[in-house]
Order: sequence, then structure tokens, then C-alpha cells
Amino acid sequence: MRLSSLADYAVVMMSAAARHCGGAGRLNATVLAEETGVPLPTAQKLVSRLSAAGLIESARGTGGGFRLARPPATISLMDIIEAVEGPIALTACVDVGDHDCAIEGNCRVKPHWNVVNNAVRGALAGVTLASLAGAPAPVSRQEVMA
Repeated sequence: MRLSSLADYAVVMMSAAARHCGGAGRLNATVLAEETGVPLPTAQKLVSRLSAAGLIESARGTGGGFRLARPPATISLMDIIEAVEGPIALTACVDVGDHDCAIEGNCRVKPHWNVVNNAVRGALAGVTLASLAGAPAPVSRQEVMA
């Protein structure tokens, strides 16, 4: 399982925005693009999506720009990913509608995918933007061995 580039860039940009949290002014896509290396058109697209999801607040005009809509400790990795990718689902068969699956009618695993999806969502919900914006936690020996 791998995040799309857009979701990855959104996490990078939101982490940078969180590091600016508490500053006097607002940020803009140009500043974040320069700071993070995310191409400006992509940064602008992500600002729009993150704003639509209620994760950032934007203002136009002189002194305009955007800022986080909530404190970084209340924004999760799941919030950011779902703002860009939509609801987290490892398989399409859990979505409502038609699916292109040859075994859907006889699949005995389909009823269990929501348990897996909820576990992934729970893990992502447990990682806050505040923790992503801070200094990296030391890696334990057990994590290295895994």
C-alpha cells in the first residue's frame, strides 16, 4: 500500500504549515512550495483541497493567505489523506456501486474488508500533525528489526 504523490505532498505541506502555527501572519502556497519543494501548481491545488476539507482556512486580499483551521494536535494523518484521496478503503468492493471484480458474487472476504479498513484508518488517526511537524522520534531497536 502506498500513498499517492498528492497525499504525500499534502502531508509535507501541512507539516510545514504546522511548524509556522502560532506565527503572526498567514501562509501562502508560494511560501510553502518554496519551503517544501512541492511544485507551485500542485501546492495551489492542495491548498484548495485542504481548504474544502476544512483543514485550513483561507482569506483573500491584502494580508490574505491561509492557516491551519485547528491546532496541529487535533489534525490527524487520516484527516489529511482523506482530504486528498477520499475515504480510506484498501479494496473497491467496499464502495457502493458496481465493481469490476470477477469473484465479487462468491467472495467470502468482502464482508471483512471494513474491519481491515477501520484498522488502517485507526492507525492513521493516531498520528497527529503535531507529531509529524516536530522532531522525529528515536527509532527503537524493535522497529529496525521489523
